[in-house]
Amino acid sequence: MKTAVFTALALLLATSVPASAAPAAVTYKLRATALGQTAEFLLDQPLDATAPTAVAPGGTVTAVIDPAPNQVPAQAGGYTVRDIKTITLKLPVPANSTFQSATATGGAGLGGTPTIALSGTDVVLKVPGPIKGGANFELPTITLTLQAAASGTITTQLGGTSYTAPGLTFTATITALGFPISAPATGYPDPNPVLTTTTIG
Repeated sequence: MKTAVFTALALLLATSVPASAAPAAVTYKLRATALGQTAEFLLDQPLDATAPTAVAPGGTVTAVIDPAPNQVPAQAGGYTVRDIKTITLKLPVPANSTFQSATATGGAGLGGTPTIALSGTDVVLKVPGPIKGGANFELPTITLTLQAAASGTITTQLGGTSYTAPGLTFTATITALGFPISAPATGYPDPNPVLTTTTIG
């Protein structure tokens, strides 16, 4: 049973592809665990990101990160996908800037109300879900308001550097032999492209 369940989890992550295209795609390396087993997978998340190309020292920079729609598979490896939940996405506060505020707007089919807040040096988006298997969903658009430092550049990127310091986490639940099986997943972008660049000066 363990092998069959884990095969289903692999297919869940591997087939969780975007429903529509966007100008950029970030590839996450993911590691899922279930029933004492682990495996690693890739997941592409298209998104659009904008910010001004230049700002005066001490000026305000507004960066907008807009994830594209996705769809949760209804089936994986012959098993029913019940839902995904507790989605957390991190974005570090860029160097040469001071955090002012963050908002999460829009989104669809999220199964709960998203929250966004500064936690340490990261802006953290949380989506409680659950998002049912087979459902379409779209994460909210994130707007960061930053104050520029005296000089340098402000570059936005997604968070996460390893499986133990992830920038994306969630829990998938599938049904195997009539029982719900939870599979926590952690991931980080690799490569982690620069989304926007703003020159101070």
